[in-house]
Amino acid sequence: MKNFINWVGKHYLAALFVMLWVKVVVVTWVGFNLTVETWLDFLVLLVNPIGISLLLMGLAFIFKKRFSMIGVLIAYVLLIGLLYANLLYYRFYIDFVTVSVLMQLNNVGGLGPSTLELISPLDLLLFLDIIFFVYVWRKTKQTKWQPAMPHKKKYVGLTMVLIMMTVSLALLRNPYVLQANYDREQLVESLGLYNYQVFNIINSLQSPMMKVLASDKSVEPVTNYLQGMPDAKSDYFGLAEGKNLVLISLESTQNFVINRKVNGEEITPFLNSLIEDSYYFSNIYEQAAQGKTSDAEFMIHTGLYPLSSGSVFVRRPENEFISLPKLLKAKNNYSAATFHGNSINFWNRKQMYPSLGYNQYFSQEDFHITEENSVNYGIKDIPFFEQSITHLSTLTEPYMASFLTLTNHFPFLLENEDQRIPPADTSVDVVNRYVTTVNYEDAAIERFFDLLKKEGMYEDTIFVIYGDHYGISQEFEEGVHELLDQSETPINHLQLQQIPLIIHIPGQEGAIFETIGGEIDIHATILELMGIDEEKRTNFSENLFTRDPNKPVVFRDGSMVASEYAYLNNACYSMNTESLTEEENCETYLETVRKELKLSDEIILGDLFRFME
Repeated sequence: MKNFINWVGKHYLAALFVMLWVKVVVVTWVGFNLTVETWLDFLVLLVNPIGISLLLMGLAFIFKKRFSMIGVLIAYVLLIGLLYANLLYYRFYIDFVTVSVLMQLNNVGGLGPSTLELISPLDLLLFLDIIFFVYVWRKTKQTKWQPAMPHKKKYVGLTMVLIMMTVSLALLRNPYVLQANYDREQLVESLGLYNYQVFNIINSLQSPMMKVLASDKSVEPVTNYLQGMPDAKSDYFGLAEGKNLVLISLESTQNFVINRKVNGEEITPFLNSLIEDSYYFSNIYEQAAQGKTSDAEFMIHTGLYPLSSGSVFVRRPENEFISLPKLLKAKNNYSAATFHGNSINFWNRKQMYPSLGYNQYFSQEDFHITEENSVNYGIKDIPFFEQSITHLSTLTEPYMASFLTLTNHFPFLLENEDQRIPPADTSVDVVNRYVTTVNYEDAAIERFFDLLKKEGMYEDTIFVIYGDHYGISQEFEEGVHELLDQSETPINHLQLQQIPLIIHIPGQEGAIFETIGGEIDIHATILELMGIDEEKRTNFSENLFTRDPNKPVVFRDGSMVASEYAYLNNACYSMNTESLTEEENCETYLETVRKELKLSDEIILGDLFRFME
């Protein structure tokens, strides 16, 4: 044992590097569940951590005169910490940490109150060896023996060659990998986790320059593309013109709960009944990215895609936006207010809402919140709506009012006295609890409608009720598959990303629309119903009443779904057979995906609306 400790002390850097390399390879392959199908995939997996890991560990000594064992050990611990942070984040979000997320950690919902849901006992294996390496360092320090300093120029030169080899292999594997910087899973697969983090930092440093360098000429490619998009009107145009508009965001609500029973009881009895007298869109996909609820708000308000990293609400709140409140105000002098039972600073809404055109916003300080009437992230939905009625009655008509529910938020906690139906009986507790919180949310919407009718505020209003993003991440989807009695396949996972969209106009007959569409399309659909015809198109939203089924629904990671094909996990699938098909079948759709994401990013990061009249 003594000889082994001496050997490790003598080869301290090599021992730390080997352990780090093994952990990164195992976590990437097993923890991130990335694709390793060919010999090239396997080679990339083995090679991509080497150069960057050596370079980052070398920062502890290449600028010093003496080799620092403690410095290298600290670098090792930090790199393991970054690896584990990404592992936890991936388990819930199926995504990777970015610089923007690190800068807005107070907005990353789910991890704080539910870390135990995401931790596995096997995670200890990532950290146990640190105790041993600390022990070796202390023993070596007591002997006053110091490992020799590596030759700095050769060391740095070797790491650069290895990093260049990694990039070359990544481009051989996927020529588009550096261009599609929004596809973080592909970046991590091809470049490795640590190279991806460096690449992300570089992109984060570049994005502020896009606004500085933007000019009126930057608008031309955007406007040329947007003016070429179809803008067909339907028989529904202007159907709700002049009416009050109420938006209700259903926190973490997926479409599979609609018309679904558990143990003989409906999960959403009120919404099921409301659909009978509403326009119900049954094939709408959520498209939120790292901004989650704020991304959903952004898409619905502007018709633009969210940013791939971070949230527009945090990164670009000072931009000029062409938004629903502004368009309604210009059309019929609407007032606009938002209602949210959390802090107005959450997702930087205090700064963003005025930029979107809201003149009033009611947050937690405007509600009577107690320990009894709150759970998880804020006031429970029923008291939230009950207290909101008073504020809503003060608004000047016509108005636009946006409500964000909270109770159905991961990890889906609810006291027994608030549970109206028993939990589901699957092998996944998160899914079992989800059923009860969705049911509570449904009861809250029913209570809100009852109060609106009682106060005479129902008849002259259009209601747009939508799920903001998924609630059950892929980490816990096994329980949903059990609930739905379905197998785990890429297409089934895709279809679980569908959200409910219910548009209720009192007095109008209901209809079900099976049009395939995305969350971003809610924007144009609202404009259609409100009778707003923009002279110049300024967004990528498609009217769901006339949307072309062959137009792809674009996801922020570069994947897509259309009526016949879907591109998922860098593979093309037939929607008819649910099996893999030739990638050429998806290529035309992917050209649209790349084009629209690029142009949307240019609008946001360049603040291009300031140049549009």
